[in-house]
Amino acid sequence: MPVSTSSHGIPVWRLRTTRAQWLQFGAWLLGISLFLLCWKVISDNTMWVFVEDAGRQGSDLLSRMMPPKWEYASILWKPMWDTLNIATLGTALGIVMAFPVAFLAARNTTPHPLVRSLALMVIVSSRSINSLIWAMLLVTILGPGVLAGIIAIALRSIGFVGKLLYEAIEEIHPTPVEAISATGASRLQIMNYGVLPQVMPAFAGISVYRWDINIRESTVLGLVGAGGIGLQLNASINTLAWNQVSVIFVMIFATVLVSEWISARVRHAII
Repeated sequence: MPVSTSSHGIPVWRLRTTRAQWLQFGAWLLGISLFLLCWKVISDNTMWVFVEDAGRQGSDLLSRMMPPKWEYASILWKPMWDTLNIATLGTALGIVMAFPVAFLAARNTTPHPLVRSLALMVIVSSRSINSLIWAMLLVTILGPGVLAGIIAIALRSIGFVGKLLYEAIEEIHPTPVEAISATGASRLQIMNYGVLPQVMPAFAGISVYRWDINIRESTVLGLVGAGGIGLQLNASINTLAWNQVSVIFVMIFATVLVSEWISARVRHAII
């Protein structure tokens, strides 16, 4: 039985109509049927023999990773530095491109609806393709190396930063903009004094947050040849050097923890 509140704040129970009851029953039936269908498709395409043996295989793999080959860490500092550069330069490049795109995509700052549609298309295109796929394409075009990784991170960052920033622009308080417009200010002056001061804290927080995400994403770009520590990870896995893989995992985990701490402190200082 649904419940509503009367004008005096007293709960009032109402009996569902027959139509509402059938609609609720149909919704539950559709949801359960869809779940069972998905489960059947997954089950038919799963080799349960491997699943049953997964525990033994996992424990065997962990035993091969122990103890870690700590002396291998001396070789990883340069690839890890490349990974940090990929994340930082890629984020910076993506921010530079996303900033004008966000203003063109926001309803209250775009010069024309057609321009807004094109800007939204750029944002959606960037967000719909994972950075690993961007890296695969760019490695094919530019060749393997750090440059492909930087551009892949940048292209992925455009959609993330652009979407959050244009939403922040659309949510600004209109009063300062109207007050500056009433003085006869130009469009550029309105942007500079009415819009930017309201969105810059959000923009800074979004940028730092995206850099934190890109640290994680850049660690795997080397799996497709885009530079960074992922190259060493791929080489160690291919040679079954699992005690080296464990060292790489520890180094990636430590780097992500540090980047998370830096990101949190910077966002706390800005916002």
